[in-house]
Amino acid sequence: MRLAILSDVHGNLPALERVLEDVDGRKPDAMVCLGDFVGYGASPNECIESLRPRIEGAVAGNHDLAACGRIKLGYFNPDAAAAARWTTEHLTPGNLEYLRALPFTIHWRGVLLVHSSPAEPEEWQYVLSPNDAAFQMESCEESICFIGHSHYPGTFELGGSNVRYTREAVVTGRRDCRYLVNVPSVGQPRDGDRRAGYMLFDDEALRFEHVRLEYDIPAAMACIRAAGLPPLLAERLQWGE
Repeated sequence: MRLAILSDVHGNLPALERVLEDVDGRKPDAMVCLGDFVGYGASPNECIESLRPRIEGAVAGNHDLAACGRIKLGYFNPDAAAAARWTTEHLTPGNLEYLRALPFTIHWRGVLLVHSSPAEPEEWQYVLSPNDAAFQMESCEESICFIGHSHYPGTFELGGSNVRYTREAVVTGRRDCRYLVNVPSVGQPRDGDRRAGYMLFDDEALRFEHVRLEYDIPAAMACIRAAGLPPLLAERLQWGE
């Protein structure tokens, strides 16, 4: 079975449309979202409404919960907080309720889905090192967990007491290992690669593909500027940072 896993859309409709175009061409068996439908970008309603009918499920991201009032903005930087307040004002009531009801984790088709970290999904921790990954996987019943949040894609492979990390685009796993996979961001890459991305997972071949795609970055930047959001939120899209 081939599964498409999207994360961190962040209201970037041009990026999402390009990702969905690629997904349609590859025809996976199912699709989910690891949260942060909104935040930073200027098309929160359009992104939710494009994805929601197509996915089997989704988990809550911190920007989703900030927009619907489930978490406070105190730890957000000023630009992120401004975007969250703007998003709250512009979301439809139905989309606000959808975000408010999202769970922190989902056990889905034999894998675990969470936005930030499996051990403490409500603390919004980043998993960036082998030590982080080893600690986080101790709390997982499943041998495979997909996460987002850091916008820094990569694959942690845990074999016994050894943890291997790779940023290779395609990884073929082993049945005797466990995996914690940070999937690419659709709409807000931060790994120096400005292309949109998502994960394509083949559970039979145990193949993880970090798909990256060129998209219309100037259009996304123009949307942010037209909405009156902080200028840096537009500019960072062209840097992938």
